[in-house]
Amino acid sequence: MKEDGARFGMSNDDMLRQIQALTSEPPGDLRTVLIKEMIASILKLKDPHVDMLDVKILNRTLKELRYAFKVFAPYRNRPKVSFFGSARTLPDDPNYRLAASFARRLVQHGFMVITGGGDGIMAAANEGAGSDNSFGLNILLPFEQGANAVIASDAKLVTFKYFFTRKLMFVKESHALALFPGGFGTNDEGFEVLTLVQTGKSHPQPIVMLQAPGSDYWCRWNAFVRDELLAQHLINDEDMSLFKIFESEQEAVQEIETFYRTYHSSRFVHRHLVLRLRNPLTPDQLATLDREFKDMLVEGGFRLHEPFPEESDEPEIASLTRLVFHYNRRSAGRLRQLIDRVNAFPQPVVAERSAIAPHAGL
Repeated sequence: MKEDGARFGMSNDDMLRQIQALTSEPPGDLRTVLIKEMIASILKLKDPHVDMLDVKILNRTLKELRYAFKVFAPYRNRPKVSFFGSARTLPDDPNYRLAASFARRLVQHGFMVITGGGDGIMAAANEGAGSDNSFGLNILLPFEQGANAVIASDAKLVTFKYFFTRKLMFVKESHALALFPGGFGTNDEGFEVLTLVQTGKSHPQPIVMLQAPGSDYWCRWNAFVRDELLAQHLINDEDMSLFKIFESEQEAVQEIETFYRTYHSSRFVHRHLVLRLRNPLTPDQLATLDREFKDMLVEGGFRLHEPFPEESDEPEIASLTRLVFHYNRRSAGRLRQLIDRVNAFPQPVVAERSAIAPHAGL
């Protein structure tokens, strides 16, 4: 019993009491329902046909995500930017200095930064932001990926065994994604976040690619995407709207700030996509959207709406305007263009900015 308690953090009797208490919770409570479903799934792992390695993977995954959620929870209402880039970039590299400057400027605008916690671009971003405004999502590797000095002893450092749990946290917790020149890992992460946004599996957010003046890394990457993927109709023209390339940290920060100028957050309610906006739209502006983005609609048009009952779990943004439409879910590039169009409309008054909402999920 003591050995079990040391490993599990509670005794068998404690676990039984908590499970019994869970079964007495009101049946309509969604959290209770979901936890019961997870327990039922875990119990099915006793099936002898389930491989031991599969059980180990699920066990480690659940532990990693639970702990990561706990670390991020106190900072849920702080907007964050995830950084990707090479661990091999040296401090005298112009891209290293650009990453540090960009992170420093983001903090001045109220953002925190999330990095892989390692050296190179990751260390530069943590240095620029400072440990108080930094997270590190480290990965266990046989080489190269120790935590950098800025984040190594910080409570906001999380170490993962699996890349997929680490990537989930990068995207789930971010309000923008910044990519700097890097190797296989950076390109893997870059293409994955583009895929998630393109397919609608991730919330809309700015994806900025930064290269120091004199570097043409992302320009050459962009040429490959345009000349090979777009030219062969492997992606759509509007997919090129999902990312933008910058050589200036000021312009990259402005791109992120502009994205949230009027647009605040989004959520699906039944068949409709609900965009929460900081400012109301005029009838003429709604007519413009109907005219320019009709191809995105299954039926009907763009309209304003009161908060839906399903949004009652986000009372802090109940006062925001809702732009509602029956979205065809076929083109995230067009959705990004729609958000840009809404942000470009003249703002009637300068209102106090509402906090950027935490994301409802992937």
